[in-house]
Amino acid sequence: MSIQDAERRRSIPRRVVSGLQQPLPPLAVPVPPGRPAPAARPAAVRDRAGRRLYAVDGIRLLAALMVAVHHYAGTNRVDQPGNRIWDRPVSDIMPTVFRFASYGWIGVEIFFVISGFVICMSCWGRTPRQFFVSRVIRLYPAYWFAVAFTTAVLMLLPGVWDRLRMRDVLLNVTMLQSGSGVMNVDGVYWTLWSELRFYLLFLVVVWSGLTYRKVVVFCCVWGAAAMLAPISKLPLLELVANPEGAWYFIAGLALYLMHRFGQDLLLWGILAMAWLMGQRELGIRIDEVEHVSGWRGSVAIFTVFLLAMVAIALGATDRVRWKWLVTAGALTYPLYLIHYAAGTTLINRLRDTMDARLLVVSVIAGFLLLSWLVHRFVERPVARLLKRGLDTSFARLRNASG
Repeated sequence: MSIQDAERRRSIPRRVVSGLQQPLPPLAVPVPPGRPAPAARPAAVRDRAGRRLYAVDGIRLLAALMVAVHHYAGTNRVDQPGNRIWDRPVSDIMPTVFRFASYGWIGVEIFFVISGFVICMSCWGRTPRQFFVSRVIRLYPAYWFAVAFTTAVLMLLPGVWDRLRMRDVLLNVTMLQSGSGVMNVDGVYWTLWSELRFYLLFLVVVWSGLTYRKVVVFCCVWGAAAMLAPISKLPLLELVANPEGAWYFIAGLALYLMHRFGQDLLLWGILAMAWLMGQRELGIRIDEVEHVSGWRGSVAIFTVFLLAMVAIALGATDRVRWKWLVTAGALTYPLYLIHYAAGTTLINRLRDTMDARLLVVSVIAGFLLLSWLVHRFVERPVARLLKRGLDTSFARLRNASG
């Protein structure tokens, strides 16, 4: 909501040549008389590890649509009498839609899992500089547009959401406003703070060189920190460990290791622990934030999604190569950033003009179109400019004598 391996075969020593890990021939191990020679191990990195996973793009868009429908027709806010968006409980207006939309918030947890998967995938074999540049050009162009667009909508169409002071809007441009205790221009930006903390932690592993062993150790250490953080009463540990989101990212990392190296008991154990800790976090979020959905249904949806990701990781969807899914995946990030505050403001103005279900579909369709325009005319050209400028800056920094 990127997102993102050969050392598992411990019998294959490794060396570093020009920054790339190269396998050395396995050592010859004498076989005792009468015992059959061991079968040759398969290559550590599968050929399909470098292929695009179209099914992941499809799941990303599905998760974004789940979140959008939830915000428009499934939150506790929109189900209150006299709410600013629909003016009456949405469960009275479209009860069936509300029943399903009340579970759409799980799309955020799905984003976190996919982010762990995609980030690990996209960072393998990259330097910290490449990792930093890739994150900047991926996150900021659409985000800058979203901040400007949402601020303009809230200025032109007041009455639903309070507009921030300009100095707080400007701080939002940095994407670091949560660290300064400043409110987000749009409430959905809270997930970016979790993403940024994950990137900062994972950058340490990227800097040391990604391997199967290091990613597994990272998952275990981060998981332990996330487990201890709530009872430690140490604000810094809670900030870094991010116990609310850590286990979803860890699940994504384990799934990518399965994809690249194949399954084993250790990875299944990490994934099982992530599911166990994740279901608890789902329950906490229902009790403290959502209040509209049930724990059993939420866990069922999350479990089905994890099983789908396992199928993708193990190659069951390798035959899925529909080109339109690439576009679907590209729309996900802009759609997520711009749909909430602006979309609910539009619903407030148009709610008496058409059927509520048709209005929700129309608003989502409109934002999908806008998301494509943002991707085509904002993300791509601005990302190219940023990449060129950052590459030049890092080259100058590397060559500077003092």
